[in-house]
Amino acid sequence: MPRYKLIIEYDGTPFSGWQIQADRLTVQGALTTAVAALTGEEILVQGAGRTDAGVHARAQVAHVDLSRDWETDTIRDALNAHLRPHPVAVLAAERVGDDFNARTSAIKRHYRYIIVNRRPDLTLERGQAWRIPRPLDVPAMHEAAQRLVGKHDFTTFRSTECQAKSPVKTLDQLDVVREGDRVYVIASARSFLHNQVRSMVGSLVMVGDGKWSADDLAGALAARDRTACGQVAPPDGLYLMSVDYP
Repeated sequence: MPRYKLIIEYDGTPFSGWQIQADRLTVQGALTTAVAALTGEEILVQGAGRTDAGVHARAQVAHVDLSRDWETDTIRDALNAHLRPHPVAVLAAERVGDDFNARTSAIKRHYRYIIVNRRPDLTLERGQAWRIPRPLDVPAMHEAAQRLVGKHDFTTFRSTECQAKSPVKTLDQLDVVREGDRVYVIASARSFLHNQVRSMVGSLVMVGDGKWSADDLAGALAARDRTACGQVAPPDGLYLMSVDYP
């Protein structure tokens, strides 16, 4: 069966996450329904990662096996027609070999979290970012973030519902930068634990608020205890930006 790689963008606001669930609207469910409308077959679309409810994607990657060859532009355009009015778009479709797997072939995943650091409420970006009205100390946040980079047991920053076999992950990048009233937290790793990025962002905001020091953050990591985690950032500001493959 021909295998196709899909690059997908979506607004996660109306969805109960990526993973298909009975009686709930999910991104994977919407895509699988669109494939069925195109092909007449029930074929599950496999994604590179399971984004949570309310989390967005600029370039999620998925693959799907179809029973016959299709022009890639036809797949893209037809799936988008069947996805409407859901806020999901297939940006590109590409024929790939049978050895490509959107999840297991990935070598790095890149996330970005957007904080709008201003007093006025959000209007155009409501549901798309986390508004924090208090001034944040971004240099302190960035300095503290470096204490989390590397190979660690991230139990503190792991959801109690996480199904990963091990809490040990290697975090390749965790940068905090300001551009005007926007604060971006940029995270890259081969893979992440459930809620890891949002948990790290929430704890970094406690540093930016002056409630925690870099040592406090490092201590929370060393505790290997979920109760040592700071607040968990809301899903609104989190975006899966891209996925790297060999």
